[in-house]
Amino acid sequence: MAGKKIVQTAGRRALGSFAPEFAHLNGDILFGEVWSRNDLLSLRDRSLVTIVCLIAQGITDNSLVYHLKTAKENGITQKEIA
Repeated sequence: MAGKKIVQTAGRRALGSFAPEFAHLNGDILFGEVWSRNDLLSLRDRSLVTIVCLIAQGITDNSLVYHLKTAKENGITQKEIA
């Protein structure tokens, strides 16, 4: 199943000139290729797993905020997150 191409630019804006290879791996590989795969795991399920992993690790920084917003866009309800 072909899905929408995920585009992540925050890492490139923040680190592009300082750490260009990291920005490439984060933006193009992780979000561009891995998150765009829908053949084994839907974006909805991928978001749910990511949120659970972040919370289980006690990570409540901006990455959790970003992934909560993305989860909502991917169809996860507030009740399901709770």
